[in-house]
Amino acid sequence: MTDQDRQRLAAGSVSGRYGFFMGAGGLFAVLGLVLFILAVIGEGSVRAWHAFHVNWLYFTGLAAGSLAIVAVHKIANAKWSGVIIRFSEATVYFGVVSVIGAVLIFTLGYEAIYGQMEGQLHGMSHGKALWLSHGFMAARVIGGLVALFTVGWLLVRADVLPDMAAVKDHVQDGRRALYDQWTASHDVSPAGAARNEVRIHRLAPGYVVLYALVATIVAFDGIMALQPHWFSNLLGGWYFMGSFLGGHTLLVLLLFYGRRQLGIQDLVTPKQRHDLGKLCFGFTVFWAYLMWAQFLVIWYGNLPEETGFVFARLWGPWRPIGTVVLIGMFIIPFWGFISVAAKMSRFFLPFFATISLVSLWLERYLLVTPSVTAEAGPAFGLPELGPLLLFLGAFLLAYGVFARTFPMVSPRLAAITLAKEAGH
Repeated sequence: MTDQDRQRLAAGSVSGRYGFFMGAGGLFAVLGLVLFILAVIGEGSVRAWHAFHVNWLYFTGLAAGSLAIVAVHKIANAKWSGVIIRFSEATVYFGVVSVIGAVLIFTLGYEAIYGQMEGQLHGMSHGKALWLSHGFMAARVIGGLVALFTVGWLLVRADVLPDMAAVKDHVQDGRRALYDQWTASHDVSPAGAARNEVRIHRLAPGYVVLYALVATIVAFDGIMALQPHWFSNLLGGWYFMGSFLGGHTLLVLLLFYGRRQLGIQDLVTPKQRHDLGKLCFGFTVFWAYLMWAQFLVIWYGNLPEETGFVFARLWGPWRPIGTVVLIGMFIIPFWGFISVAAKMSRFFLPFFATISLVSLWLERYLLVTPSVTAEAGPAFGLPELGPLLLFLGAFLLAYGVFARTFPMVSPRLAAITLAKEAGH
């Protein structure tokens, strides 16, 4: 890799303004907040809080799953993703929104979301009633998310610092003071770089372990507790691996937008798209495996406390949603991502990724809403639209703020990727 290429990477990494993310994010967030408040103070209060819960689960999973991708790549010493991995790291700021959302759920929205569960606690064993008590549940969910995103931030910060030191001469706006401050004590010597890599490789496994644990708690308390007599040991794994899949399909869309913002279209190569598409395909199959493994045990056991949860979602008015989830999460992405040409395509790769992402939202909606709603079937109106726009806008804003602050390509990691590809 030539010095000219390195200079281009350094300059391009801090050139993205992410105007769409900031503009659309601000618009969606404000409009969503207004619609949400109007619904909460009106007749759609309960439905609005149910939708808030669905979107909190969905976007929290996407952010946490994206950071899990970063951690796994660090553990595996992945070389192919150096150009694009920062697009996943930039989701870390949403952790603040996720924690605030959890606080709101366990305060203002608790009665609307968990009111039915509270009415069933009296018939449970003391241990289960204690586990599902308001204070204990809130403490472990909020505390777990704070711990998870704190470790995620420390991991991202350790990975970003060397790049801030490398590109700060290309930053001449208000960020320069921040870059100078953060890199003042950063050791750029080979020994300092080695110590930083050791720190990264200590934080990454810690994040992966926390991700599995905290995401399982979120799934159990955010989904299973809504129908407390139903239980599935696989639900935690299904939630965090579904979020991991969502992180990969989200990365597809983020890299296609980000490469234009940074002017690196030629550096996001067909090989990188192919490798990312293979991971999307693999975890799509794994999602289907977990779904089938969960369904098969419930079907064979045929216990009323287990089958009711599944029956309500696969028959009657909720069946169309369940059918769309199966088609959109597995059948279409399976046959789309299985093609080498589609995985390399600038059109079909984001197309199938979008279908998978939308279907994942419907899956979260299907897991939550039938357990809590008083409606006879699916309903989507202004009470549901408000929280969706609010969380989507907050996600875009959080991502845009990170992207306008930090280098969105790591010159040192990109150099490794491009050198490997040149060698092949």
